[in-house]
Formats: sequence, C-alpha cells, structure tokens
Amino acid sequence: MSVRRLADENVQPESFKFNRENSSVAKGWIKKYPKERKASAVIPLLMIAQEQEGWVTKASIEHVAGMLEIPYIRVLEVATFYTQFMLKPVGSRAHIQVCGTTPCMLRGSEKLMAVCKRRINQSQFETNEAGTLSWEEVECQGACVNAPMIMVAKDTYEDLTEERLEEILDAFEAGNGNDIKPGPQIDRIYSAPAGGMTTLQTEIVPSTARKSKAGKSEFKKQPSSATKPARPASHVSTTAPAVDTPVGKRKSAEAQQKEKAARAKAGTHSPKGRQAAAAPSLDDKNRPPQMQKPASADDLKRISGVGPKLEGVLNDLGIYTFAQIAKWKKAERDWVDGYLRFKGRIERDNWVKQAKELAKE
Repeated sequence: MSVRRLADENVQPESFKFNRENSSVAKGWIKKYPKERKASAVIPLLMIAQEQEGWVTKASIEHVAGMLEIPYIRVLEVATFYTQFMLKPVGSRAHIQVCGTTPCMLRGSEKLMAVCKRRINQSQFETNEAGTLSWEEVECQGACVNAPMIMVAKDTYEDLTEERLEEILDAFEAGNGNDIKPGPQIDRIYSAPAGGMTTLQTEIVPSTARKSKAGKSEFKKQPSSATKPARPASHVSTTAPAVDTPVGKRKSAEAQQKEKAARAKAGTHSPKGRQAAAAPSLDDKNRPPQMQKPASADDLKRISGVGPKLEGVLNDLGIYTFAQIAKWKKAERDWVDGYLRFKGRIERDNWVKQAKELAKE
C-alpha cells in the first residue's frame, strides 16, 4: 500500500466550514445513526467535504471530528486509508480517473493515460498549468464490458477512444463538462451489445393470424443467417415406440376402465369426492364435547394456525375455549383433523399444548 499523507502546510487552507446546503446534508447523515454511534457517519461527511472543496483538507478533517465529537486522529486515519479521498489539491474543474484494470488495459487504457500525460501532466495527482485538470490511474470501475473508461466525480465515460477523450478534456477545461453525456460514448444502450441485439428477436404474430389449422399458436421468426439442417430420412419413424420398460408398463384399456368404475362406485372419482368420503360424521362418537357459547369466549385465533375463518368453524362445532382444546385426546384430535381436512396440521402445530398454556393465563 502506498503511503498517503496530507498535503504540505503551505497549501492547506486556514479553516473549513460546510456551506448551508452541505451542513444540512451532513446533519441528516448523522441522524441516521444512534447518538452513541454517530461516528459511523465519518465517511459520508468526508465525501461531502471533498465535494465542496475538491479535496480533503486538514481543516475539513478537524471540522468533521468536531461534528462527530471524536478525536482528530480517528478521522485522519480514515481519510488516509481510503484512496477515494484526495489529500492534495486536484484539478479545479475535473480530476480524471483512468481505469487500468485488465479489461480496460486490453482495450486501450494505456493510450488514454498517454493522452492524460500529454494534455495534463506527466505525473499523477499533479495539475496542468492552469490548475483545472488532474488525473490518476485507478482500479476497476465496474463497467468492463464498456472498456476502456474513465470516471470524473460520480460519472463514468465509457467506450472511449483517444479522440473522444480529447474532446471530453476540452469540454471540462472550458467549464462545459456538464454538456458531455455520461455513459457509453458510442451508439449502444448501457451495456447492450455494441452491434445491436442478436438474440431474443422473435416477433409475435398478431392474434388475427396466430392460429394455424391445427389450432396451435404460431410465431414468425426473423430471418437467420444460418438455417437448421434437415434431419436425415433414416431418423424418421412412422410408428410410435412401444412402451415396455422395467420401471412400469402402461395399464391396459380394460384395467383403466375397471379402475375408473371402482372410483365412481365409491364416490371418489374426483378430489372433492375423496374429501367428502373421508370427512367424519358429526354424530361420530369421537367428536369432541360441545358447549353453549359462553358469555366471554376465548380468542382461539391466539393459537398458532387458527385464523378468523377457522375460529368460526370451531365455534360452529361448539368449541369456544382453550380448556376444551386442551382436553382433546388423540381420537378427538383425529376427528377434528379429518373434519377440517387438515392432514395432520393439529399435531404439527401442537394445538393442545398451545391451548394448555393459554388456558393457564
């Protein structure tokens, strides 16, 4: 790691203070943290100071330390650790950060750095003669597919050539940097393919012409440069393969008919029929004891798994209190489970145990 120190005293301003707008923003950041943890706002406050002054001064570090009520050294160690903070004056109109990571390097970032050396200064972090521009090489800026690229403040400029970088530098040097649109500098949308889309180009035919003779939906595809080769005639089969696997064979038509007739006779040919057949009778001996609605019925919804609708069903069965549910035996639980078609839910949610605890209250 490179050694990072504050700029010489002769370039340090005597004092620093957030302007009215930035002071409000800084206080807003501090309020995002508990009072005893407001030191966590140190990085946002340093960034606001840098955006106001162009770089992080000694006076701004002292000011941030005072706002956060922490020692000066704690803010200093943060400012000197993170390379996003400029510790000496940079270009007053633009500080150019050129990505030098592998994808950008392979696509010409060295040529962009050569432009910066010629137009701005041979050394990084040094300004041009007018003090308006400076530059540095940085690591990945996160748009590798649009390499090579640079970043100025919070904006990225991608798909650069030497000529386009020259134009961007001219604009910033003249104070017209806002006229340059950030993002790709070629005809592409964000990170889409530079040559246009090559996939997902299927066009849906209007509904009036969508149905074929067979009644199936049809889609019109755009012409392709490559056509699918015809399948050799030797692979065409006119008969369906026989199904005869060791895992299981198809049931004969006669067996299927017999099975269907048996289900119909038992009244279980549909899911509703099966449920109706499985529901126990209200006169079953295992039905839990009932009671008349008391003056103050328990709130059965306090049992996990019981909602308003289910509470109404239980009340219809004469069940109003936790004490009733707490006394259910297994046969009674099975009856309610079957009546409600829960398939074991009463046991899984442990209604009886919950009811016992609630009844104690």
